[in-house]
Amino acid sequence: MKKIMIVEDDPTIAENLQELLENAGYKSKILINFLHALEEISEYSPDLILLDINIPYINGEILLKQIRETKETPVIMLTSKSSEIDEVLSMSYGADDYITKPYHPTILLLRIGAIFKRMENKSDTTQYKNIIIYKEKGLIKKGEKEIILTKNEMIILNYLLSNRNRIVTRDELMTTLWNSNEYINDNALTVNISRLRNKLETIGLKDAIETRKGIGYLLT
Repeated sequence: MKKIMIVEDDPTIAENLQELLENAGYKSKILINFLHALEEISEYSPDLILLDINIPYINGEILLKQIRETKETPVIMLTSKSSEIDEVLSMSYGADDYITKPYHPTILLLRIGAIFKRMENKSDTTQYKNIIIYKEKGLIKKGEKEIILTKNEMIILNYLLSNRNRIVTRDELMTTLWNSNEYINDNALTVNISRLRNKLETIGLKDAIETRKGIGYLLT
């Protein structure tokens, strides 16, 4: 289920948006702590952000610019402003779309759906927390920092991502690697998991892969 973060300081609008999204099959969260908006967004790790321009403590466009320093999460700007300058600024800072209030709920859902469809077609990249995973290139990236993964490490990471928040057994991982024509035994799997952990830690994701003794691994 896709997760959407609602960054809107008007409680009524935010609650109406949440109801609309959840009725459409999305999981959503309303941002509460505007003073630490970037941190709350990172913690929730949404698949898309609905971002109002006029929010407390920080202008929405500036928040968007900060988000774009580390994330490629799709952002739709929701605003009562209708000037071309605001639209140009939002798009130049990396907004994926711009909708002026009052908006038609069906139009908003169509715009959201269109963005998710584009994301699915961009099968080469996946976002996990604050890193971008380039499957075809075999690398992970955070800001300007890049880490190269081996073929086995990428296969393991992709499988864990596809089964995030579920314990994946060692047998599952070895079967997945075997099916990709990569022979691997139990000891080799342990080595690959250890190397992948170290690379994720190097790029700032410490303890991303949990070991469940006697069962397998969990990507949180």
